[in-house]
Amino acid sequence: MFPLSKMLTSFVKVGTLNVVDAEGRSHVFGGTRPGPTANMRLTDPSLYRKLFFNPELHAGEAYMDGRMTFPETGLRAFLTLFSVNRLALSSQPVQQVLRRISRGLKRFQQANPIGKAQQNVAHHYDLGNPFYELFLDRELFYSCAYFRTDDETLEAAQRNKCRLIAAKLNLKPGMKVLDIGSGWGGLARYLAQIADVEVLGVTLSKEQFALAVERTTVAGLTDRVTFELQDYRQLTTKFDRIVSVGMFEHVGVGHYGEFFAKVNDLLTDDGVMLLHSIGKMSPPGTASPWLRKYIFPGAYSPALSEVFPVVEANSLWVTDVEFLRVHYATTLRHWYERFEANRAKVAAMYDERFCRMWEFYLVSAEMMFRTGSQEVFHMQLGKKRDAVPITRDYAVDVQRAFERLEQERGF
Repeated sequence: MFPLSKMLTSFVKVGTLNVVDAEGRSHVFGGTRPGPTANMRLTDPSLYRKLFFNPELHAGEAYMDGRMTFPETGLRAFLTLFSVNRLALSSQPVQQVLRRISRGLKRFQQANPIGKAQQNVAHHYDLGNPFYELFLDRELFYSCAYFRTDDETLEAAQRNKCRLIAAKLNLKPGMKVLDIGSGWGGLARYLAQIADVEVLGVTLSKEQFALAVERTTVAGLTDRVTFELQDYRQLTTKFDRIVSVGMFEHVGVGHYGEFFAKVNDLLTDDGVMLLHSIGKMSPPGTASPWLRKYIFPGAYSPALSEVFPVVEANSLWVTDVEFLRVHYATTLRHWYERFEANRAKVAAMYDERFCRMWEFYLVSAEMMFRTGSQEVFHMQLGKKRDAVPITRDYAVDVQRAFERLEQERGF
């Protein structure tokens, strides 16, 4: 099984990996510290070299094609083992060379000019609304929820997220709000209902746009909530508040200057923005080659050291930053459980390979947040230093007031 066996010997520092190779021979790779145990079965001998040179790409592909399976222990056990040993993998000489090459191509991998950005969005978000309805919450929020307790439902946690964001925006009745990357419109509708503001949502997904308009019409909110199938860079109107949830990951490092310059241009003089994005606590790097190829082309989760300099260069005050460290892991676990409960329906829509691709995506993403370096950050921005109150107390008080208002208004 050379050269894969050589790599696995130095890779597994924690836990145990039991491998049956394509010839039916058994191999055990055990770390010096106790940890998860996973069983792996390989049926394609070409994987010995492919996994050695690019495990992050070829492991996902092999699972999708059924050439790599995990009898008895399952996919989750393997990806947990992989995640807790990830630093040992990245320290190997071959992987270090590959990462240097990938970093050199970073700006090309993340190119999202107008036009190309819509193609990248369509690859993932235009899979069909019926598909996303099988595993997301009722409002179809496809971003990190906010769990106040471990036993909250996904629906409750997504409402918590809306309430938190609305409080940080420090909304006042009659304000004009822009939602960049508005998805299926759930946040825009919530803001209009809870704070009596006018909201414009912009998205590049045709599927999301159509359903957002439909649901807003049914809710009777078309006088205060509108949507446009448009790139945010084409807007010229001023807004009192801007919010963006789960969209910044698709901007690309080379476009950060363009993004924050446009935010500055679109905000009124006393305006405020709330940016909700995936980031990481580690230094700048590159996106997973498998994730970039099959799930999110052009996407990247930044290190904060890549974001702050560009914000500073565009004359915006960072009035607050908060990190949601484990909430996305819990969110992804909910999505995975709902996906598995509807797996037969997904297979009927697409095929078995598609199901395995999404299983690999959902579980590997969960591990990135549970044991890896991924996190979610809220960055509150203003054009003035006193655009929001100078203590955080107001956000807590407003959330409680909004929760009471939700009950009174029945939504």
